[in-house]
Amino acid sequence: MAEIKTAIGLMSGTSMDGIDVALLRTDGEALVERGAFLSVPYEPPFRDRLKQALDEVKSVKQREERPGDLARLEKDLTLRHAEAVRLFLERQGLAERDIDLIGFHGQTVLHRPYEGLTVQLGDGALLAAETGIDVVYDMRANDMVHGGQGAPLVPVYHQALAHKIPAEDWPVCFVNIGGISNLTFLDRDDTIIGFDSGPGNTLIDQWVETHAGIPYDDGGRIASEGAVIKTLADRYLDNPFFTAKTRRSLDRNDFRPPDGHEAELSDGARTLAHVSAAAILKSAGHLPAFPRCFVICGGGRLNRTIMGDLVRLAGERAAAVLTAEQAGFDGDAMEAEAWAYLAVRSARGLPLTYPGTTGVSRPVSGGVFAATPRMHPV
Repeated sequence: MAEIKTAIGLMSGTSMDGIDVALLRTDGEALVERGAFLSVPYEPPFRDRLKQALDEVKSVKQREERPGDLARLEKDLTLRHAEAVRLFLERQGLAERDIDLIGFHGQTVLHRPYEGLTVQLGDGALLAAETGIDVVYDMRANDMVHGGQGAPLVPVYHQALAHKIPAEDWPVCFVNIGGISNLTFLDRDDTIIGFDSGPGNTLIDQWVETHAGIPYDDGGRIASEGAVIKTLADRYLDNPFFTAKTRRSLDRNDFRPPDGHEAELSDGARTLAHVSAAAILKSAGHLPAFPRCFVICGGGRLNRTIMGDLVRLAGERAAAVLTAEQAGFDGDAMEAEAWAYLAVRSARGLPLTYPGTTGVSRPVSGGVFAATPRMHPV
């Protein structure tokens, strides 16, 4: 029997809003015991620096390059993650010795799968030194070395959770609506398929930040006051991404928000919310069977306008839509939990990705291990 590890997962997603911290006890296989969760927001000036990095990183040709402010930004980002870990441990009454591993995602600032290039800012060795806990990081790169797209990595964790879904709801599809949405299709014959499904929150966030000066459309309130502009929605949904024969992972900049003259505030938000929902259903058309149940995770599940469209569109295909909470999970914590789970799998040399999830040539493990000296009793 594999040893059960206690791991912390750290996730900072494409929305760039902060750090999610989650605790997990797992053997990296079927045993999963979910623990506490904490979200630590970035201060607005630091978010601005992360956004500026998206421009600075465009010239990068190698994963290790850190031009301009990127080297300093990587250090500052890592130190914020270390502080988030300390805050989490303090609030949970835990010590560093109680944690075996940290799974560190870092901040993706560039993802070009067809160039074999992905850049996640985050210094695993520095994080290990700062926290006194061993760290597994840079978990996407080895997948790309073996022909994969480096994303999505969460499907194997969805597979570990899926046994809680009732048999009548299979095949089941987990959907994470973050900045970019991705889905995981699971069937009883052990089929596991995962891919990015289209823009999630990122277009809406960019739209309302530009035109209302706020970081996101809380609960979909702005969108709820608008109407879908069909020609604008169709322009997004007719993108070749949705009809291509092969699925590919997306960069934050693959879809851009509308120009300001194309819609007023609420109509733009409403149209982009519709695009987020419709993109999921359109991408699901590439699956071997249409899911009977969609389990929605990530921040997008809190946007009632997106969820309303999802329920309606899935209902037209006789499929149910559940939030992660309705299915017995925590939709805020799931990605951070996944990074804790992946860290344990990495430490055991178990596969993180599969041909059906990233297009990798064969199931491969991944991640870089950063050890920290620990005091042991003599």
